[in-house]
Amino acid sequence: MQYDVIIIGAGVAGLYAASHIPKSKKVLIINKRETFKCNSFYAQGGVAFAKNNDDIPLHIKDTIDAGAGLCDVKAVETLSQKSKEVIDDLIAAGFKFDTDENGELLYTKEAAHSTQRILHAGGDATGRHMHYFLLQQNKHILLSDARVVDLLIRQGICYGVTVLQHRKSKNIYAKDVIVASGGVGSLFEYHTNAPCISADLQGLCLIKGIELEHMEMMQFHPTVYVNSNNAQKQLLTEALRGEGATIEDEDSKRFLFEYDTRGELASRDIVSKSIYEYSQKTGKKIYLNFQNFDYHYFMQRFPNIYNNLQDIGFDVPTQRVPISPAFHYAIGGIKTDLNGKVPNIDGLYAVGEVASVGVHGANRLASNSLLEALVFAKEAVIDILQNSRTKEMIKFEVCDEVMSFKEDKAKKNLLRSIMWEKVSIVRTKDGLNDALEQINALLKENIGRLLKFRLLTAKEIIRSGLSREKSLGVHTII
Repeated sequence: MQYDVIIIGAGVAGLYAASHIPKSKKVLIINKRETFKCNSFYAQGGVAFAKNNDDIPLHIKDTIDAGAGLCDVKAVETLSQKSKEVIDDLIAAGFKFDTDENGELLYTKEAAHSTQRILHAGGDATGRHMHYFLLQQNKHILLSDARVVDLLIRQGICYGVTVLQHRKSKNIYAKDVIVASGGVGSLFEYHTNAPCISADLQGLCLIKGIELEHMEMMQFHPTVYVNSNNAQKQLLTEALRGEGATIEDEDSKRFLFEYDTRGELASRDIVSKSIYEYSQKTGKKIYLNFQNFDYHYFMQRFPNIYNNLQDIGFDVPTQRVPISPAFHYAIGGIKTDLNGKVPNIDGLYAVGEVASVGVHGANRLASNSLLEALVFAKEAVIDILQNSRTKEMIKFEVCDEVMSFKEDKAKKNLLRSIMWEKVSIVRTKDGLNDALEQINALLKENIGRLLKFRLLTAKEIIRSGLSREKSLGVHTII
């Protein structure tokens, strides 16, 4: 089984990459579970972009300011300068962003943006609409219910992957491999990610000696309804605050201005930490208030949030909703260059949330995630198609390591508890060291390969957190 390109992941990054590869190429997209179980599907707010040439320097500045000095400036420039191009690509292909009655694009504003530059679709279902559109446009083979458990690498060259499907492993070979497998949500007890986002490829890269970068930079979304039994919690998009929702305590006090003059529109790391610190100090519950919204506008602009909260029992927008920060987005990941290439591994690329190209720095600017997935997925494919090299395939033995044991489930739950309690919004050196000790102990036990991936990724997050001794962006250590 040999392909020109294997794409690991069928979210927006993987599907948009596939859309730029000609039908004449033999392409395989590998999807771990059902196609909708990806983070792209749950992206609510929208996609940011520089609306015109005048907005490019402003978008660059907003992104760099949010990134707290850790952004790669060239990566941010690439992101912004090519942003309109990928948006125009989608529109030309037939994708429909929300428009007004005259057919003009509707823009919204989110925290830390200096202007309205965020497009949305389906009101609060931008990721879902974009993902479904790209699935409809896809012209390549999609292998579902399959997970990658090994990268076939020898002497700095990637020859393909090992796939686990229906409890059987097999090798699939390719000239180029694009990793677009998403973030690390299932490492944390409270998160907004799709259930199958479990840090597999990050852990696998560590086994293969592939560098992960800025793994301490884990972003927590400030407004999440967490009072449910599901691991995946109900995200309440930042666009709500951008259009008038407020954060208050149980006594209706808007306390965020005590922490930042921008209040609800401060960057995510500031809002999340402020909620955490205020609730720890006062013991008060925190709420998201929608009273500034007209009922019919709220229902039309945020239809999925409206329906989900009504189903839970909240009469929105009249009734406020209790909130808490929860893990949301992995800023760090597999280190790549501006073409999505993984350094020192020929034929291997990484794009989207799994990658670290440097655009987000220490704190991702709202709605830059879908944009990053689009821009660098396209850059990776351009690089692949321009490369005319030939690759003589070599055969690899199929990985025979035990993938999981019955006892692994309880250990996964323990890991999620450790990460939430010790490695979340506010960290301490003692807490990180305690978490590291527990994870090292788990790694010494008889565990399956899939759990090992998670544990190794978690260990790298902790190691990176201990290495950065001063707080920066989303990394707060006291």
